[in-house]
Amino acid sequence: MKVQIQFSEINLSDEVRRHVLRRLHNALNHGAKLVSRVVIRLSDINGPRGGEDKCCAIEVRLAGGDAVYAKGVQGNVFGAINLAARRLGQCFDRQLARSHRQAGRRRTIRAPALLATPA
Repeated sequence: MKVQIQFSEINLSDEVRRHVLRRLHNALNHGAKLVSRVVIRLSDINGPRGGEDKCCAIEVRLAGGDAVYAKGVQGNVFGAINLAARRLGQCFDRQLARSHRQAGRRRTIRAPALLATPA
């Protein structure tokens, strides 16, 4: 799994990087083997004007080609990361459940039984 962190107008310290990776690991814990790539975008929407404007957007690409997106906006970068990771975990769980249901349907389809005609 490749993890890429992009940031705009936010100081990406080691503490923030560790926090992002820890939250990402928690959100994808049981399905991390299915993930091929993760892109995390951290930004300050309003710049120096302040306000509730720290944004964390996470894009997860699954091995099958599907993608899961989540976004969180809070007053500080840690809150935005927490919100986005929580939403990502919920979306990721739904996507996995949907994939399992579809795979189950494909497995249960059977060809009609051939009936022997009386001679």
